[in-house]
Amino acid sequence: MSFFKKVQKVLQWLVIFFFASTILTVVAYRWLPVPATPLMAIRCVQQMKQGEHIRLRHHWIPLDSMSVYMPVAVMASEDQLFLEHHGFDFNAIGLAIKESKEGKRQRGGSTISQQTAKNVFLWPGHSWARKGLEVYFTALIELIWGKQRIMEVYLNSIEMGDGIYGTEAVAQLHFGRPAAKLTRANCALIAATLPNPLRFNSKEPSPYMLKRQTWIMRQMKHIQFEGFTKDRQHE
Repeated sequence: MSFFKKVQKVLQWLVIFFFASTILTVVAYRWLPVPATPLMAIRCVQQMKQGEHIRLRHHWIPLDSMSVYMPVAVMASEDQLFLEHHGFDFNAIGLAIKESKEGKRQRGGSTISQQTAKNVFLWPGHSWARKGLEVYFTALIELIWGKQRIMEVYLNSIEMGDGIYGTEAVAQLHFGRPAAKLTRANCALIAATLPNPLRFNSKEPSPYMLKRQTWIMRQMKHIQFEGFTKDRQHE
């Protein structure tokens, strides 16, 4: 066998291994809690390099153990078309690209599905390779998980403060209550931090955050998340 054919065979097996392993992982996470994410590991390494104690608060809970307002708040803040698109909001992506070319302040065009794929499977960054993998994983979770599971993983895995990941951890640390007891205002305030949870603190909100909280609460009136029964929506 020539050297070229050997390399070709190795590459073929690597491609098969990549697709098999990633699909199996996505299928497993359809039911299993996500124990940790790449960002959690990166933050811990950063803390150790700076000589700090490791800060990692993360406690997985089912979606129906969270306040009914939490998914509505993040949809109002981050992705109001979450229930309608199939992982990508092409209008938002196009607008973000246009504004970037015009030199305007870059806005996020990522949907909740894309953010979930990035948080669970990838690393922070803006390279084309990472973006390509983000598209791949977003398509997979939309196909295999569905909207309720994507929301559940998102709300359990996303960074919500310094060393704080997920709704239960931020509820306990910043509001002194379980996630099930978060009020509508609490959830809107948490959602207000998500563009930059290391800069914005839901425990000590700035005037800007309070203004954004008010805007999010107004938007929440127009959003329903079908993952909850009508009885829970009236709690």
